[in-house]
Amino acid sequence: MGRSRLPNVACTRWSETEYQPLGAIKGHSEALDVNKLQQRILPRLRKLISGRLRNVFIVVLGACVGVAAGLVVTAIGWLVNALHHLLFNLPSDSRLSAQAVLQSPWLALVPAVGGALLAISIILSRRFRARPPVDPIEANAIHGGQMSFRESLIVTGQIIISSGFGASVGLEAGYTQMASVLGSKAAAFLRLRRNEIRTLVGCGAAGAIAAAFNTPITGAFYAFELIIGVYSVALLAPVIAASLAATFTARALSAFQTPIEVGGINPLASADIPAFLALGIVGGALAVGIMLLVTQVERGFSWLRCPQPLRPIIGGAAVGALALITPAVLSSGHGALQVHFIQAADVSAIALLFVLKVAASSLSLGAGFRGGLFFASLFLGALFGRLFAIGIATSGLAPGIDPVISSLVGMASLAVGIVGGPLTMTFLVLETTGDLAISAAVLVASAFSSIFVRETFGYSFSTWRLHLRGETIRAPHDVGRLRNLTVGKMMRADVKTVPEDTTIEAFRQKYPLGSTERVIATDRKGRYAGIVLVAEAYGATEGEAEAGNTIARLLKYKDRFLLPGLNVADAAAMFEKASSEELAVVDNLGNRQVIGLLTEAYLLRRYTSELDKGWKDLTG
Repeated sequence: MGRSRLPNVACTRWSETEYQPLGAIKGHSEALDVNKLQQRILPRLRKLISGRLRNVFIVVLGACVGVAAGLVVTAIGWLVNALHHLLFNLPSDSRLSAQAVLQSPWLALVPAVGGALLAISIILSRRFRARPPVDPIEANAIHGGQMSFRESLIVTGQIIISSGFGASVGLEAGYTQMASVLGSKAAAFLRLRRNEIRTLVGCGAAGAIAAAFNTPITGAFYAFELIIGVYSVALLAPVIAASLAATFTARALSAFQTPIEVGGINPLASADIPAFLALGIVGGALAVGIMLLVTQVERGFSWLRCPQPLRPIIGGAAVGALALITPAVLSSGHGALQVHFIQAADVSAIALLFVLKVAASSLSLGAGFRGGLFFASLFLGALFGRLFAIGIATSGLAPGIDPVISSLVGMASLAVGIVGGPLTMTFLVLETTGDLAISAAVLVASAFSSIFVRETFGYSFSTWRLHLRGETIRAPHDVGRLRNLTVGKMMRADVKTVPEDTTIEAFRQKYPLGSTERVIATDRKGRYAGIVLVAEAYGATEGEAEAGNTIARLLKYKDRFLLPGLNVADAAAMFEKASSEELAVVDNLGNRQVIGLLTEAYLLRRYTSELDKGWKDLTG
């Protein structure tokens, strides 16, 4: 029988409170005040945005979310930069990973201290949530864009601690988490439609990336490819508005942005394009290896039976030891990437930095530090791209290959493999360099990298982490509609039952031919026993009926039934396996008490209807 993919009990209980509309949780005065505010504002807004003005309102709301995203990036960036200067005694106007050496060897202990603080925050946060936090990708794929502000605040705080104390993780996850939850909560407050909530979550993520890198088009396509999961004309205006609003807000506030500056670039030589295509494939292979390495570090801690609170401390101490060799491994690596593009280094130094950064990122994430691999993948890709250029030039296969262009191609290829989004990374290079020819080469290499990862591995880093938790999603497409469409919601509760020891003659008297097609039979304890086809009962000979034979010999589908928690896909598979048009629904495998009946025709009709709704949401 198909296996039910039910949410865990803790998650279900949590959602009964957290995902209710604001003001629906009784006993909280603040919630009641918000509910009153909604009652005053919402009728006027509904009247204002009804009809054609609704799309304009969503665009304006998207721009407002973008402004909020710009504020989020400004605040988080300033706070982490202040922590770097305070904890690592940095000179003014300098970045942590751009330092040649630590100011003092004792500063190598800072990541371990951060690990201790993170461990404390993890222990305390367990009191406030009963499930893993939901990021924007999972929210849009499963929960219809619904996110928890409390969860997001905890996660963002842990990311600030992780990156601020030097762990080799990026801030982009924190930017998108907070900006997206603001979009989600704004949509929930206004009680917008499911597709509009998902759109505003995408607007928040788009604004966060746009503000962080000063690249509005990159931010927009980050939302299209990685958060919303599709590009459509209906989505273009609000997402672009959010990206532009966030970018301008961050600029106006002089935010601590992390644009990529590469300086002068030589023209692209057509003879080097085959080498860049090969670099795209190799970059995809490296991306898979790095993602698996992070998982192996986690499994290593588990194999050693290391307590969860101790893991960040040990990981922080290991990262600090690597920082004694080079501080470029600390934090996300913004400063080190700029140094990489400005200064030339020998092969051994680049190779050593690549290995140390991979180790630092894997140790940080595997030990439980919060953050992502967005910028780390860019940095590692740039390093590997230069190593690739040096190697292929030395071999004589492409003697004139430009190491800077190779760094850009490697940067995008590795990032596409880990983060996803070939168009996102292509536009990042385009907005960084302003060179269409180089961007075209990056696009092709990114496409090759994406294909390689999809065919050999099947996940980005975000969806791989969800896979390790037992989720099956591989993209942010809205599968929550179908997951929520369960047998319990589709079944008919008014079912006809009959004891299995009923005689055929008595059965005929109770159910005349034509009154119904099927009747569910139960045993003496009221448990499901099978289904009787009325036509077959009348097909028995008169002698068999008069001999007192029971309907037990006519029972079908004795071991074929549905559970109320089965989703529509599992239920359809059960119908196909049973070759039946109707199946009984029982409460659970132990009791097997009949609670309903579901027909295959109705299931397929509802399934088609939900698919149609999803398609309309995507296309507008």
